Amino acid sequence: MQRLGKNIDRYAGETVDIRATLRDIEAAAQSHGWQRAIFHKTDEFEWVAYHRFPAGNNSSNRAPRIYLSSGIHGDEPAGLLAMRQLLQANRWPANAELRLCPCLNPGGFALNRRENAAGVDLNRQYRKPSSPETLAHINWLEQQPGFDLCLMLHEDWESHGFYLYEQNPDHQPSLAEPMIESVAEVCPIDSSPVIEGRPAHNGIIRPGVDPRERPLWPEAFYLITRKTRLSYTLEAPSDFPLATRVAALCTAVNTAVSLITERIR
Repeated sequence: MQRLGKNIDRYAGETVDIRATLRDIEAAAQSHGWQRAIFHKTDEFEWVAYHRFPAGNNSSNRAPRIYLSSGIHGDEPAGLLAMRQLLQANRWPANAELRLCPCLNPGGFALNRRENAAGVDLNRQYRKPSSPETLAHINWLEQQPGFDLCLMLHEDWESHGFYLYEQNPDHQPSLAEPMIESVAEVCPIDSSPVIEGRPAHNGIIRPGVDPRERPLWPEAFYLITRKTRLSYTLEAPSDFPLATRVAALCTAVNTAVSLITERIR
């Protein structure tokens, strides 16, 4: 599979109708019994979190708690569409407790740009937040329990294939290799030895950075510091067909969710 060659200096691929896509997500969540909470609102958009309890046991302490987010960058449509597809397919493990934030930057999608409507990269706001969207998201996160696994769905317009970041400070059994193996069946893997300036091996980056040493925090730094001990940022390659990118993200999510659910019983 060859790159499309569309992205030069920025993302220049397919866009989404953000309002229609959010309606599709809402319809899928409602049809499958997800609970919803609005944690931020403007005249144009609602920021919605969806919650699904494990089947038949709403108070189980053994159910793995899993968090997924996407859409924090408005020029990365594959994550948003993967969330829609995952909700529509509804193939979640019955004994998992899940929380989803499908779109953290709807205003950015309306403008087809990375930043929000005010020109702020929301994925650098999580240490010293000032944007209303991030403040509201952090406030919602602080009300949630800790998570056994966090997955953040992204794209990279420069990448040669799918790759991921793993944050696993306690050295739990890694989910990275199984995700890469499964994604390789539907999407090329970026095998570059250096990705985004960081050493990589077979599409896996394990950054040794201490979040406390970084002034600007992405969502992943906040989560690994406050809410979880196992986190993956999934990066689909934006210069490949959109359907391929969506398939890559869905495959990685399904693999990770299945494995963590089998591990925690």
